[in-house]
Amino acid sequence: MPTHPAKETHAERSAETRERILEASLSEFSANGLAGARTEQIAVAAGVNKALLYYYFESKEKLYAATLEMVSARVRDRSMAVFLRNASPGERLLRAALDHFDRILTQREFQSLMQQEMMRLQKGEEGFLPLLAKRVFSPLQAMYQSMVREGVESDELIDADWLQIELAALGANVFYFLSAPMRRLMMEVEPLDLEVLRERRIKLVEFLGQAIFKDRKLGAELAAKVLADSLMPEISEIKGFEVKPK
Repeated sequence: MPTHPAKETHAERSAETRERILEASLSEFSANGLAGARTEQIAVAAGVNKALLYYYFESKEKLYAATLEMVSARVRDRSMAVFLRNASPGERLLRAALDHFDRILTQREFQSLMQQEMMRLQKGEEGFLPLLAKRVFSPLQAMYQSMVREGVESDELIDADWLQIELAALGANVFYFLSAPMRRLMMEVEPLDLEVLRERRIKLVEFLGQAIFKDRKLGAELAAKVLADSLMPEISEIKGFEVKPK
C-alpha cells in the first residue's frame, strides 16, 4: 500500500502542536483554574494563534478536560508501571510510596488541578473529578488493594487493613507537603530544602520497611534496595516549589 509522506508530516506537526497547547494549558489551568485561565495566554505560551486552540479543542472547557485527561493518564501510567513491576508485593508497595512522594514533588501542576477539582465538587459544582475517579483512580486503588492483600496472604506483610496501609504510606506524603507552610514556622530547617526532602523520602521508605513487613530484617533490606536504585529527582524536574539546592 503506498505511503503519503506529506500527510504523515502534516499529522506529526499537528500532534506536536496539540501537545504544545496541552502543555501550555497545564501550566495556565494549574495556576489560575478553569475560570481564571486565559486562552490568550495559553496560545502565546504554545506559540500558536488563539483560533488554533478552538480548532483543536472547540472550547475552553474541552481544552481543560483534555488537559486533565493528559496529566491524569501520566499519573496512571507511571503508577501502573510500579504496580506491575516484577517484584514482591512488599517491594512494590515501598516503590509506590516513594513514587508518590516524587510525584508530588515533581508534578505540582497535577496536584493543583486535583485540589481545584475537589473544591469544585465540595461546592456542588459539576466537574471532572467523578470521571477521573472512574477512569484513573479507581483502577489504581483496586490494584493497590490487591497488592496489599497479596502481601498479607503470602506472609510478607503484617495482617492489616489494606486502606490503613495506603493511608499510612501515601497520606503521610500528602500531609507533609500540605503542612509545609506551618512546619516552616515550627522547624529549625526549611521543610522544602532539597537536602531535607532527600532525607524525608529516605525516612519514608525506611519506616514502611519496619512498619508493614512481618520480617523487619527483610523490610530493611528491601527498603535499602529501593532507595539505592530510586534516586532523588533532579532539581530541573521540580516545578512549583521554592526548593533550595545544596
